[in-house]
Amino acid sequence: MKIRLERDVLAEAVQWAARSLPTRPSVPILAGLLVKASGNQVVMSSFDYETSAQITVSAQVSDEGVALVSGRLLADIARSLPNKTVDITSDETRMELVCGTARFTLQTLPVADYPALPEMPEATGVIPSEEFARAVSQVVVAAGRDDLLPVFTGVRMEIEADSLSLLATDRYRMALKELDWNPQGKAEGAALVPARVLAETAKSMTAGESVTVSLSSATTGDGLIGFEGTGTAGMRQITTRLLDGEFPKVRHLMTVQPAVTVRANTADVMAAVKRVALVAERNTSLRMLLADGSITLEAATGDQAQAVEALEAEVVDVTGGGLAMTAAGFNPHYLSDALAALDAPYVQFSFTAPGKPCLLMGLAEADGEPIGDYRHVIMLMRLPA
Repeated sequence: MKIRLERDVLAEAVQWAARSLPTRPSVPILAGLLVKASGNQVVMSSFDYETSAQITVSAQVSDEGVALVSGRLLADIARSLPNKTVDITSDETRMELVCGTARFTLQTLPVADYPALPEMPEATGVIPSEEFARAVSQVVVAAGRDDLLPVFTGVRMEIEADSLSLLATDRYRMALKELDWNPQGKAEGAALVPARVLAETAKSMTAGESVTVSLSSATTGDGLIGFEGTGTAGMRQITTRLLDGEFPKVRHLMTVQPAVTVRANTADVMAAVKRVALVAERNTSLRMLLADGSITLEAATGDQAQAVEALEAEVVDVTGGGLAMTAAGFNPHYLSDALAALDAPYVQFSFTAPGKPCLLMGLAEADGEPIGDYRHVIMLMRLPA
């Protein structure tokens, strides 16, 4: 194999493909990055039996061929090369990189031992890349991070004709995003996608206009899901196995009948939460006190430190029989995450009762209707009597 390509193209392509490599591969061969040159392009691939990543970039190919080398080492080398054209040659035993006066020689791994990458499933639908990335970032914040409970580490993707829904929960908070998309053929089904893979994928495919979603099975926990889109360097493809297990039925929590609603400026509330949370003791709540025309945020670390901040807000007694609740307890980190994910100038809190779930929705205007395509629910913490 003999190829030539620009240093920036090489560095970004290798870096992107290599980030899917396992840190402790079950089989040493899985630490390799497969480099295949043909025609006028180079394809770089990685695979760990769960997730595959493949990127295609343009290059000057003098001799076609295939080579397998340590992916992380190649990524480190490519990132450190001077900003000049890179010449890469390889044979059965080694790969050589020459960039200016820098020269690196790497031992190759046996290509015959590398597993075959899964095929991309048939396309299910297409969605604008920026819209997809924003939707995924809003939802994954509520996904769990405990690998001992894998079903909570996924995002449930529900497809119904021209509607795509993303839903995640870690049992203490839930996020739902609904968006329109362009289905391909009969597009119906559901899939539980690893949140980490979904987040990295959506973020890395925003250079092109759209992302193609390919679902091989309509049954959660069975089959693959694939994504194809354009990054700043080359066409990118990712496939990943769907998570197994029954996703909890939490969608009904996204439509609550509030007893009290609170409307306030999102940026003001977010800034106040961050300030007051500085003194919040571990595993204790940030208290929101409700009053006519204002809310007050409170937190403390025993007798060592206390913080109080009041904000203007519209507090509405929906039932008309007096405020059903005058205080609510939030996990400050969950509240900060939810406010940051709203992506709206104003926020509406919908409370039902103390200790019950609270629904957050965005508002384009202080007196407008809630933006219903994104909903975030936080389980309130019980306050001491």
